[in-house]
Amino acid sequence: MSQTKDIRGSVEGELSYDPLVDDSDITVKNINGDVALNGTVPSYPQYLEAAAAARRVAGVTKLQNHLEVVLPPENYRDDPMLTTTANDALTLNVTVPDGVEATASNGDITLTGTVSSGAERTAAEQAVTYLTGVRNVKDDIAISTDADPVDVTFNVQDALDRYALIPDDSDVTIDTSGNTVTLTGHVRTWAEHDAVLDAAWMATGVYDVRDDLYVTG
Repeated sequence: MSQTKDIRGSVEGELSYDPLVDDSDITVKNINGDVALNGTVPSYPQYLEAAAAARRVAGVTKLQNHLEVVLPPENYRDDPMLTTTANDALTLNVTVPDGVEATASNGDITLTGTVSSGAERTAAEQAVTYLTGVRNVKDDIAISTDADPVDVTFNVQDALDRYALIPDDSDVTIDTSGNTVTLTGHVRTWAEHDAVLDAAWMATGVYDVRDDLYVTG
């Protein structure tokens, strides 16, 4: 069996195995580990979970998620209702600071406001991701805290040195320019890749993370 067919089949198998994904309208394409998901899913959490399932498969080095969220009629929420529900969820989440707001347009949620860290931005995204009627989440939240680029680089590297998923001989390099962190180097798995990104986003003063990591598979 060719590697192309093997990886595609493994991704299809993982999508079918995952109970949080309805794979009935998903097609998988693979070219040398560059996997594309096409088709439709009935919710935004399934859109995210399908990508996570594909990344669990050995040999997947890149992933393009082209899935479209097509909500069942009973899950549709009009803009005012979804906007109110999303803002209530943000208010009730203790990890989301005051001032973060949500606006809905045809199922697409846009988040605005100001937070002090990337972790708080992530908390805001997660607060609205699993609401009925959401088709997509766009994060336009600003980060207010400034920091010395040298300190950011040191703190991210220090975090990676503590992480069990990151091997001691990792060649991941952190470069900070202003408040943007650029990550380069090789990681073995998507779990390792996500751990590196999480470490960068948690550093105080990081406004943006540029992901130039290469997943070896």
